[in-house]
Amino acid sequence: MLNITTAELNTWLATLLWPLTRILGLLASAPVLGNNAIPVQVKLGLAVLLTILVAPSLPPLPRIDPGSGIGLVILLQQVVIGLAMGFAMRIVFTAVEMAGEIIGLQMGLGFATFFDPQHSGQVQLIGRFFGLITTLAFLSIDGHLQIVALLVRSFSILPIGLEGVTALSFATLTNWGIEIFTLGLRLALPVLTALLITNLALGILTRAAPQLNIFAVGFPLTLGIGLVMMSLTLPYFAPVLRQIFLDGFSMAHTLIEP
Repeated sequence: MLNITTAELNTWLATLLWPLTRILGLLASAPVLGNNAIPVQVKLGLAVLLTILVAPSLPPLPRIDPGSGIGLVILLQQVVIGLAMGFAMRIVFTAVEMAGEIIGLQMGLGFATFFDPQHSGQVQLIGRFFGLITTLAFLSIDGHLQIVALLVRSFSILPIGLEGVTALSFATLTNWGIEIFTLGLRLALPVLTALLITNLALGILTRAAPQLNIFAVGFPLTLGIGLVMMSLTLPYFAPVLRQIFLDGFSMAHTLIEP
């Protein structure tokens, strides 16, 4: 007859529950893997599969009852670690989408919005287009697999225990959020420069010919120049996006360093 003690049951439960929560936290916030278009059942199944594969290689776990107060604290820490790692990469995608939002506003496409189920709200057309390009570039370098590999390494770099993400790591993540605006502006700068010159030219033209209907001429002109500049600058996005992805992975790795 098979006898299982309470200590053995708690050990098995902790071996699966604690890494599962870290994996679920990352899948909830990471780009691509955390997309709302992916069914919850698929995400949960992927998390359970990763947990089963990772569990045998985990460092020794603390001998703490998962149902105790300390066990719940460890559980919450694992969720925070997973969310922080995924959020570090999510900022990269948000920065590129921010560039598209800025370009769309300057082109006069601020009204061209549609409902995006991923963001649960209205998004601009150009911003969503940039987001799709970023997703394809991310998949082309196997970014989703690199996130999973970083997650597996995190259990060795930051083992499951009472130590979690430090206050310094949270401060670093907060500063990394500034990149949403700096990277977005840098990516949009070529198109914004061309549109600025166009608007200056239209302003001078309006002064020279007041009878000219600036709205009838300006909108198609800024729209056309914006599309032309986007087509010229998109081929140069690949090395920039690759560097941004590397910075995001580096930031996620920094968060889990002791």
